[in-house]
Amino acid sequence: MTPFRIDESFARWSELLDLVLASFAYMEGRIDPPSSAIRLTVESLAEKAKAEIAYAVENDGRLAGCIFLRPETDCLYVGKLAVLPSAQGKGIGRRLLDIAEKTACDLGLPALRLETRIELVGNHSTFAAWGFAKTAEKSHPGFVRATFIEMRKALAG
Repeated sequence: MTPFRIDESFARWSELLDLVLASFAYMEGRIDPPSSAIRLTVESLAEKAKAEIAYAVENDGRLAGCIFLRPETDCLYVGKLAVLPSAQGKGIGRRLLDIAEKTACDLGLPALRLETRIELVGNHSTFAAWGFAKTAEKSHPGFVRATFIEMRKALAG
């Protein structure tokens, strides 16, 4: 299991898109509105990686996980944390969050922040077990009910 930074030399965009789509597929029909992942293309994913800090994990020569990180004023936003369904439960997500924590510390940011859908209570539990706490319930534009929760993890100085 080898993590690496996705940079200008990265050329496996189709494989990365397949990874994201496969890991978010279980949400289809469970969340409303649908995940923004379904609108990703090879081109938009490449642009996202240029605009953010992205890492991937390779396992046996195949991309098995990824994470996209965006510095904000008081935290590092964790987005598109994805692990292939066949690779889940092997510590890849935890390893990617370790990279996020190190990146935040390197940038002098005191916390990680993420958003997860209100319906995905399993995600809430997993992130809570990894030290995240719910900080808000929010709505996507056009919705009157809460559609996602925000979670934060304070990092040691």
